[in-house]
Amino acid sequence: MPTTKVQSAWIDDDLREVAELMRNYFEKEVAPLEAKFHEQGRPDREMYLRAGELGLSGMTLPEEYGGGGGTFAHMAMLLMEQTYAGASSMGFAVSEGIVAHYILNYGSEEQKQRWLPGIASGELIGSIGMTEPGSGSDLQAISTRARRDGDDYVVSGSKIFISNGQLCDVIILAVKTDPTQGAKGISLLVAEVNDDTPGFKRGRNLDKIGLKGQDTSELFFDEMRVPLANLLGGQEGRGFYQLMEQLPQERLITAVLGQATTESAVDMTVAYTKERQAFGKPLFELQNTRFELAECATIARVNRVFIDDCITQHVNGTLDAATASMAKYWVTDKTGQVVDRCLQLFGGYGYCMEYPIAGLYVDNRVFRIFAGANEVMKELIARSL
Repeated sequence: MPTTKVQSAWIDDDLREVAELMRNYFEKEVAPLEAKFHEQGRPDREMYLRAGELGLSGMTLPEEYGGGGGTFAHMAMLLMEQTYAGASSMGFAVSEGIVAHYILNYGSEEQKQRWLPGIASGELIGSIGMTEPGSGSDLQAISTRARRDGDDYVVSGSKIFISNGQLCDVIILAVKTDPTQGAKGISLLVAEVNDDTPGFKRGRNLDKIGLKGQDTSELFFDEMRVPLANLLGGQEGRGFYQLMEQLPQERLITAVLGQATTESAVDMTVAYTKERQAFGKPLFELQNTRFELAECATIARVNRVFIDDCITQHVNGTLDAATASMAKYWVTDKTGQVVDRCLQLFGGYGYCMEYPIAGLYVDNRVFRIFAGANEVMKELIARSL
């Protein structure tokens, strides 16, 4: 566990016990397979089922839907332990952290009973389809359309940068149900898919510079039918507002991932520099090394206090969108800086993928892009001033 980690107030004794189970799962069962997942471009579906068996999948969902009845604190701990273990391939942040909570917050009782137990057990893997080739962070500009035809919506369009795209069974799709109404014409549909679903096609698994083991895909829809009953919220035109309400959690998730990456980078660099010999003594004894790590450890500690406060607020239901945007922008920006400085202390070895610091370097870069680019975060923050 990183030396930079403080005793956060939101982590109680019960959560510490669960963290040990998480740690064992990621360190002993997932991390040893990361090289395989990187090569094939996705994790094995069996790893989600195993998480379900252990009770790690769906921890934040109510017990009546097969979950553990926990809070966002459980999700934050899961993502931290996943990052500390170097097991970046599993897509829990999206499947449970995002998809399940759209269904939980906006789904009918029938919809919740239909999909949430499967997500909790690991039998269903979820994706969310917001981003399109021409829209990026501008959600109002999406062009994927859904027109009514009898008891179905007929969906046509495409999505890109979709996490869990190669494995997903359930996709929450942002679509235009009324293209003339701008944001008010956007709705969310839950599509159940497999490789044989008519009108649905998984495109290429994108060749990214980092997160090689996470499947991130293009998805295509050509007159794909989705039952009218799969509309989230029971009324068309509410999708944009549902997205806005849930994006703070997605942004906090990103900040948590960034913070855990920062702590991991500092911890592994302290260990390396105490072992690595340079000029006849450990690299850590050189003043430049000590000062660099002192600054990086301070950044990690200060940001941890901010993250802890955000988690506490979110668990209590008081985290506002502007603060979530601040956390996402600030922490991920600092993560990039700290990881870069830590890699420098590894010298040439830091540029080799056999050293975990290199993986952190390429993996963290996307944190400043997804869940809304950091430039967009600054605009959202400015609007609140």
